[in-house]
Amino acid sequence: MESVQNVDKVCHDCKKNIEVEGEAISNGVYLEYQNGDAKISVYKCNDCYAKSPALTNYQPCEVYSRVVGYIRPVQQWHKGKKQEYGERSEFKVAPGDCGC
Repeated sequence: MESVQNVDKVCHDCKKNIEVEGEAISNGVYLEYQNGDAKISVYKCNDCYAKSPALTNYQPCEVYSRVVGYIRPVQQWHKGKKQEYGERSEFKVAPGDCGC
């Protein structure tokens, strides 16, 4: 089931009022982003859209990883574990090389 978040007629970045009459927008643009099953709808004024068309002030993603047998948010790790996590490299097995 899809849901659409309620849209205020103000610029997402600078909070300037956006003038909308029917489907016509005189001083901005309407943007729609997908977030899982939900659609996030926002307006941006022409100035902010010209600077950056991307959605910039969004909720940061919380990353989890395994440490010493249990899963914890990386943000809560101490300095040494964060450095170790940053130095990890991804190991990829080519198809057919796994011995299956």
